[in-house]
Amino acid sequence: MGAYQLIKGDENKVVSVEDGFTERELLSLTETAKDGVCSEGRRRHVIPSPPSKQRLVSLDVFRGVTVVLMIVVDDAGGIIPAINHSPWNGVTLADFVMPFFLFIVGVSLALAYKRVSGRANATRKAVIRALKLLILGLVLQGGYFHGINNLTFGVDITSIRWMGILQRIAIAYLFVAICEIWLKVDEDDEKTGFCFLRKYRFQMMVALSLTIIYMALLYGLYVPDWEYQITSGSSTDTLKTYLVKCGIRGDTGPGCNAVGMIDRKLLGIQHLYKRPIYARTKDCSIDSPDYGPLPSTAPSWCQAPFDPEGILSSVMAIVTCLIGLHFGHVIVHVKDHKDRILHWMIPSTCFVVVGFLLDFTGMHVNKVLYTFSYTCVTAGVAGLLFAGTYIMVDVYACRRPTMIFEWMGMHALMIYILVACNVFPILIQGFYWKQPQNNVLKLIGIGY
Repeated sequence: MGAYQLIKGDENKVVSVEDGFTERELLSLTETAKDGVCSEGRRRHVIPSPPSKQRLVSLDVFRGVTVVLMIVVDDAGGIIPAINHSPWNGVTLADFVMPFFLFIVGVSLALAYKRVSGRANATRKAVIRALKLLILGLVLQGGYFHGINNLTFGVDITSIRWMGILQRIAIAYLFVAICEIWLKVDEDDEKTGFCFLRKYRFQMMVALSLTIIYMALLYGLYVPDWEYQITSGSSTDTLKTYLVKCGIRGDTGPGCNAVGMIDRKLLGIQHLYKRPIYARTKDCSIDSPDYGPLPSTAPSWCQAPFDPEGILSSVMAIVTCLIGLHFGHVIVHVKDHKDRILHWMIPSTCFVVVGFLLDFTGMHVNKVLYTFSYTCVTAGVAGLLFAGTYIMVDVYACRRPTMIFEWMGMHALMIYILVACNVFPILIQGFYWKQPQNNVLKLIGIGY
């Protein structure tokens, strides 16, 4: 989500037909710009106009809409469980937020690395940017901030959460950036139709390979019995051990799937998310689809840690980012608005149809496991919404109603840190009257 904030830049004052402007639009820009220079032989136009003239506004608007969606589901999800994340199988409004951001990162990468002068230097910069995002994610989501109900901070390294939203985006960003830098074939950029896809055939092979690897591990790995410990009652010293019986292969239920097993083996169960989403299922909560007390017949895995941004599920998150990268390639190579929309609508519609067909046949749409059907549905919807935003903002220039979304999209990382990570409420807790508990949040009834 914040990756674009870290990769944007290189906004010079040179635009060309390759940037998606038609000849007529460029002519209009050069006529209104002071000291404009036009070189028809090279088909490039030097325009001393503000960088905002060159931005793909629909991308900022779509990112802003996703930020608003994130805030709505975070704040209202506890009140309206129907829009909160699905407890397991199925898809809700909240389940589209993460794929939308990954899709946006992919589109942004195609534009950022449209021209790569030095691959080694570009790779070094991509690694640095990914590390910045990764470290930020560890600080914000690793457990350092204890939340608005706790006035302390700091994290025990033995129980820090290694994965998280920003960490997943950092991983996807770095992987896809390397693919864009190193796996492009040097061919003629002027090819029309779908011929430009040959330039990115190795990236498509990577996406296909990752999907096959994910499917093979999810349905092919044997998951043995496993156990975990949690504190019993109010005492933090008393541990209770639970045994989860599995001994199965290819299961996609909450207790015996390969996604959770890989995270427990590689990360350690103490480093996983302590409030699993499946605790809201009917098996684990009498208030389902909300959190609630355990039923008397609750299975043993109900209280086990489980990370929704785990290692194996992040493989398909990379695929979503690669799909967004393809949409960005359309912007780079296809000049006509109608052709661009056609290149987006066809695969997006196919993704949605295939995703729901797979769900109907038993390969369920599941956000926590990031199943292939979930990848198809969410990437397809992202493509359709992006195409609709492009038509509204960039084709018909209807920008005034979307200005707030555009601004939020350009400051997505800052808004995410302050709002979604509760940094702003935590900061204002530092102002209190005589005692730390008498702070502004308590006065307005937030977090208490």
